[in-house]
Amino acid sequence: MDKTKLDALRARYADNSGSDIHDPAFRAVASQQFSDGDRRKWPFSDVATFMGLPYRPEAAATAFADLDIACIGLPMDLGVTNRAGARLGPRAVRAVERIGPYEHALKMAPALGCRAADIGDVPFRSRFSLEDCHQDIAAFYARIAAAGVIPLSVGGDHSVTWPILRALGAKEPVGLVHIDAHCDTSGPYEGSKFHHGGPFRMAVLDGVLDPERTIQIGIRGGAEYLWEFSYESGMTVIHAEEVAMLGIPAVIAKARTVVGSGPVYVSFDVDGLDPAFAPGTGTPEVGGLSTAEALAILRGLIGLDVIGGDVVEVAPQYDGTTNTAQAGAQMLFTIFCLARAALDRRRAAAGG
Repeated sequence: MDKTKLDALRARYADNSGSDIHDPAFRAVASQQFSDGDRRKWPFSDVATFMGLPYRPEAAATAFADLDIACIGLPMDLGVTNRAGARLGPRAVRAVERIGPYEHALKMAPALGCRAADIGDVPFRSRFSLEDCHQDIAAFYARIAAAGVIPLSVGGDHSVTWPILRALGAKEPVGLVHIDAHCDTSGPYEGSKFHHGGPFRMAVLDGVLDPERTIQIGIRGGAEYLWEFSYESGMTVIHAEEVAMLGIPAVIAKARTVVGSGPVYVSFDVDGLDPAFAPGTGTPEVGGLSTAEALAILRGLIGLDVIGGDVVEVAPQYDGTTNTAQAGAQMLFTIFCLARAALDRRRAAAGG
C-alpha cells in the first residue's frame, strides 16, 4: 500500500469516532442519527415505529396539520379467504429494527428534511364487521387526503386497499402499480364483495381507479380463472414468469409507460414474493419474485407521481425467521423513498 496514502488515511480517520463523517451527504444523514458524540438510539428500545419514525398518535386530532408523510397501521384481516393472521402484520413490520435511514441505490434518506411520523393504527369500531372496518378506513383516509398528507400503510389483508383508493381517488381516478401473486379483481363470494380477492375490481367500478393506468406484476398460481376483470377492464398483467423473460428493465419501462405522469398508488402484497423469501403470508404461491427483483422494480418507479402506498398480507406467525416482516419493511421503506421524491417535485413545482 502507498505509504503516503496510508498516512493521509490515518491522519483523517485513526482518531475519529463513528459519528465523524466527512462526506456532506452522508454527514447530513448521520446528523439525524447521532447525539452526544457517537451515541445512537438503541434500535430495540421504546415503542416500535416504522423505521424509528416519531410516534404521533395524536396527529389525527390536529388534522395532520404538520405532517407530509404518515405511516399508518391497518391491523385487520376479516377479508382473508385462506389463512388468517395479517392483522398482526403492522406490529411485525414496525418491530423490524434496521430499516433506513439511507437508501443506497436511490442515494436518499427519505425522512431527512421531511415531516414524517408513524401515527399509529386506524381506529376501528368493530373487530367483527368487515364492512364497518372498510367504512372506518375510507373515512380516516379521506381526512388524510384532505390534509394533503401522503399515506404509507401497512396491513392487514389486501381488502384494505379498496377503501384507501376510495379516499385517494375521490377527486381523480388514480393509476396503480400492483405487485402481487394475485390480480385481486374477482367478484363477490358467499354474499360478500369486500374480501381481499376483489379490491381492485371494486375500486374500478367505484370510479376511483383507472384500469388503463394499472399494471399488475408477479401474477401466478391456480386462481388465474378469477381475474377476467383485469383483462376486460384494460389492466396490464405481467405474470411472474414473464418478469424473468422480459427482464427487470423492461418491466420497469412498461410500468412507467402504463401509469404515465398522473397520480399513482403503489400496492405491494408480500405474496408477490416467492415463499422462499416471504413464507409468512396467508396465500403463498411458489414461483414468485425474489426480494432483489421486487426492490429493483420499486426503485425503477422513482420519479412517478406517487401519492401513497401500502404493504399488505404480512402474517408473521407463519414465518419463524421474520424474513417476511423484514422484506415487507424494506419494501415499505422503498415506497417511502418514491413518495418523498414525488413530494419534493411537487414542492419544487409550487416554488416551495
